[in-house]
Amino acid sequence: MKVLALDYGRARTGIAVSDPTGTLARPVGVVRRVRSRPGRAELLRRIGELEPDVVVVGLPVSMDGTRGRQAGETLAFVAELEHDCPVPVKTYDERLTTAMAKRLNGRDDDALAAAHLLEGYLRQFAG
Repeated sequence: MKVLALDYGRARTGIAVSDPTGTLARPVGVVRRVRSRPGRAELLRRIGELEPDVVVVGLPVSMDGTRGRQAGETLAFVAELEHDCPVPVKTYDERLTTAMAKRLNGRDDDALAAAHLLEGYLRQFAG
């Protein structure tokens, strides 16, 4: 199963995709302002090109498991995406993925954060 992961952000949303077997994750880029009309069109175009079986959106949950303002904004984005997306959309707890990407890469890298999120999702749901 090919999975596409999104690390949603108001300004930039990182994209990563798995191989067709759902084993390997790779960062593929960033789409800016995905809640704007042009940003949404670009995101849907990228989803169409990459042909995933499912889209997974990272849900920012606090270390104590609570959901804050950013989680609410992400869930609103997910609801909008579900309306237009040709494949199922799911959420996945993204605790630490952005911090891990920054630590490994030395800067904020939204596509790398999406790849870390995807790796976690693939590990959790493997075989």
